[in-house]
Amino acid sequence: MAESASTPSLEPDADLHRRGLMFILSSPSGAGKTTISRMLLDADEEIRLSVSVTTRQPRPGEIEGVHYHFVSDVEFDAMIEEDDFYEWAPVFGHRYGTPKGRIRTALKQGQDFLFDIDWQGTQQLYQKDQQDVVRVFILPPSIAELRRRLEGRATDDMGTIDARMDRARSEISHWDAYDYVVINDDVDSCFAKVREILHAERMKRQRQTGLIPFVRELMT
Repeated sequence: MAESASTPSLEPDADLHRRGLMFILSSPSGAGKTTISRMLLDADEEIRLSVSVTTRQPRPGEIEGVHYHFVSDVEFDAMIEEDDFYEWAPVFGHRYGTPKGRIRTALKQGQDFLFDIDWQGTQQLYQKDQQDVVRVFILPPSIAELRRRLEGRATDDMGTIDARMDRARSEISHWDAYDYVVINDDVDSCFAKVREILHAERMKRQRQTGLIPFVRELMT
């Protein structure tokens, strides 16, 4: 028997509209959030990186509008005055911020955004948009391993590494302000857990805005 035209399809969940989310990954420097972020962006076409604004100079290989929006201190001050940031914070002598603009509109259309920000930025973002934020904190397996990773980069002198370690301890103290905490003792295992969190959050009832008309039709 042919299915009635008024009967909703029970096939893919992807056909049901959902509201996008702001997926935050935070960790001390060297704990692996940048690596996990890259893996997630490569593996998942439904999420894209939120491009931050920064006052620091581009590093070799960084591209304007892809890695960061690079601005002067004067331009950054103007954006603060215009309330054009979800959040912003100083980090090692420079400032970083998340511009509001396109994000709110894209969330309504179902676009997910990945945020690679620290605990201060996470707190500011959550205060402004709690319903759309998912907070994940990545811990190193030990402080000794964290230092070994920082020294292994061979990009900072010992003074800078000491400063990063002091900051890491401060950041770790805020672990309980996050929705999820994952220990990165193995990068593949850590990535798998982070991806499971993302998938589960997408399926939350309040984000499945397409369920309302779908269920109404089921009940008629």
